[in-house]
Amino acid sequence: NMRSEAELFHEDNLPLLAEEKNLAAEYGKIVGSQSVTWDGEEVTLAQLDPVALEQDRTRRQQAWEMAAARRLGDRQPLNDLWGRLLALHRKLAVNSGLPDYRAYRWRQLYRFDYTPEDCESFHAAIEEVVVPVASRIYAERKAKLGVDRLHPWDLAVESSGKPPLRPFDDVSVLIERVGAMFRRLDPGLADYYDVMQREGLLDLANRPNKAPSAWCTSLAAARKSYIFMNAVGLHEDVMTLLHEAGHGFHWCEAYQQPYYQQRGLELLPIEFVEVASTTMEYLNAQFLPESNGGFYTEEDAARARIEHLQGAILFWPYMAVVDSFQHWAYTHPEDAADPANCDGMWAELYTRYIPDVDWNGLEDVLATGWQRKVHIFDVPFYYIEYGLAQLGAIQIWRNSLEDQGKALSQYRHALSLGITVPLPELFSAAGAKFAFDAGTLRDAVSLMQKTVRELETA
Repeated sequence: NMRSEAELFHEDNLPLLAEEKNLAAEYGKIVGSQSVTWDGEEVTLAQLDPVALEQDRTRRQQAWEMAAARRLGDRQPLNDLWGRLLALHRKLAVNSGLPDYRAYRWRQLYRFDYTPEDCESFHAAIEEVVVPVASRIYAERKAKLGVDRLHPWDLAVESSGKPPLRPFDDVSVLIERVGAMFRRLDPGLADYYDVMQREGLLDLANRPNKAPSAWCTSLAAARKSYIFMNAVGLHEDVMTLLHEAGHGFHWCEAYQQPYYQQRGLELLPIEFVEVASTTMEYLNAQFLPESNGGFYTEEDAARARIEHLQGAILFWPYMAVVDSFQHWAYTHPEDAADPANCDGMWAELYTRYIPDVDWNGLEDVLATGWQRKVHIFDVPFYYIEYGLAQLGAIQIWRNSLEDQGKALSQYRHALSLGITVPLPELFSAAGAKFAFDAGTLRDAVSLMQKTVRELETA
């Protein structure tokens, strides 16, 4: 890592890197200022999101179209910002003697264990294996909703007609029951969680003026972890806490390494960092029923698990859209400098990987979808990590179904390695394969489909 940083360094890039952060902040300012008037009140677009869960289709459509129109209002400023970013990224690569920004970013992200061509192989595997399965999921949703065409405002609502899951009213219940889930899973991991709970390192409840999002960070000197969230009583909050706790467990296990460079938060490879967190979502799903110390009746627990598994399947094609778009943009910078070409490429990729959503009459909204993906403006090329990590986590879950104790032992050992071995060896230590091929992906999707069928007929 240090050698790569030294080779990549060029003094002329220092002001460019500072400007890059300013442009990312400018994106956040533009998007963060977007608001609309809904039900007589001015709300942010994020505050409008819960309407997407309502059963009233007319209200869902009205809210979605209102948000879309507001976003389109910033189309030109975002186009201008994109042009400045593209030119800046090109200068970074040229100054470092690299052929394009993709090559520069690969080095900057310490991607020594896979290539852009591997990513393209993963895209192809997703198109071959996942897209047909996703199409069936969308077809089932359309049938359950009783609609002729599936529109963007039909994608989040509960297709059974039931209200959204409400697992808790007070964040103390969330903390207590997730703790009980971890104690059932693994006492050692539960000990890490209990320390966070006991020492006030779980800041989970939403409150006025609290910063958005959720994250976990390491407290390196204290060798502990801290979780920040905005829980409001939804099932998503349960899954978020399980996920962020997985990050916390990673840091706690990696603290066994003697040197900071072997365990530092910003040094661990993201592709495996997300395995640590996503695995906790899958291994703890069995404890969601109240009979196992969780939150739900057996029926609602099954509904939550089905939603999670199908959502994970649907994520892969969207991930392929985001990643493919960036590969195109930074290997065809002259074409990508024209926002109209970006619109056309995004629409082409979206309809290729997600062909089952009807955008008739909404073409401008579809084409500008790249402007709504923060990673493209803030952390270029950072997105495929989630898809690779999910594939690793599902392999660990598969192992746990055969021998949970062994799977957990391998998982914890892999976390404890920090960054002392290359990325493929981290996956291997956890009992998974660092893979981009259709066969590995097919095995994972088959397990997910099989589990969904079992939950539906239970």
